[in-house]
Amino acid sequence: MNRTIIGFILISLALTALAFIPTQIGAYGVGLLLGMTGYVVLASAWALFSGPTRYISLATVAFFGIGAYTVAVLSETLPYPLVLAVAGLIGLAVALVVGLATLRLAGIYFVIFSFGLAELVRQLVTWYEVNVTGTLGRYIFLPITAEHIYWQLLGLAAITLLIGWLISRSRIGLALKVIGDDETVAAHTGIDISRLKLVLFAISATIITLAGAIQAPRWTYIEPAIVFNPTISFLTVIMALLGGANRLWGPMLGAIPLFLLFEWLSANFPNHYSIILGLMFIAIVFIVPRGILALAEDLLKRTRRKEVAQ
Repeated sequence: MNRTIIGFILISLALTALAFIPTQIGAYGVGLLLGMTGYVVLASAWALFSGPTRYISLATVAFFGIGAYTVAVLSETLPYPLVLAVAGLIGLAVALVVGLATLRLAGIYFVIFSFGLAELVRQLVTWYEVNVTGTLGRYIFLPITAEHIYWQLLGLAAITLLIGWLISRSRIGLALKVIGDDETVAAHTGIDISRLKLVLFAISATIITLAGAIQAPRWTYIEPAIVFNPTISFLTVIMALLGGANRLWGPMLGAIPLFLLFEWLSANFPNHYSIILGLMFIAIVFIVPRGILALAEDLLKRTRRKEVAQ
């Protein structure tokens, strides 16, 4: 048996174990698992695009909120699976339109645009709710338990990691590495930079939209301040950067400990939570800019060099 087959067997066993956990813990534990898995999906999906291209996107919450509001609007008229499909298609359509218009931007300009996009979508939804529907939020009544939401997110996380693995082992993955190092060199080698970035951005945004749609029934009542909260975007970026956005397992390794830490901070320091979040963002960027996995790999290489030298 080669390593790939062994890896798939181990991952399948791990997913089975993770799927079984909610049956053995209480409601609070299921809620933690649900939130943690949700951020694993968001960070991993974000890294599909931003990891190889090195584009820092703060538009995560725009697509997350689109997914949640799609469920809120259509849940009473369409079957739930069809609602998820519609949400994914809407997220894909928005991503294609936005990507075609803006992926030529780079650096700070793309960061500013992505943050502005999230705020624009939030304001548009707020205006529509207040001036057209005459309300600010919507209720979601679906016969979906927290366990069901968790299982859906777990499946989406597995699919996201599989997509990342397939990309990394393909010619696309090699092309993305060249793009991440130097777009000018990539263009001269004949790589279709615009198309690759658009495809990645669309895949990433669609997964994020589905993550928002799947989690919508969790809240029962949603409004723009909840599902378009910019903190979601910042947390996603911090988690992916901590673990290592260029590594397959990096975003997950960053999401799990940081989610638990942020839950504890928000419960014990609610008035200082935003300040601590900002300080942690700065610290991660300066101390581990390439993520803890890359740092661990560097330390391992140094250790091996010393052993060889001796």
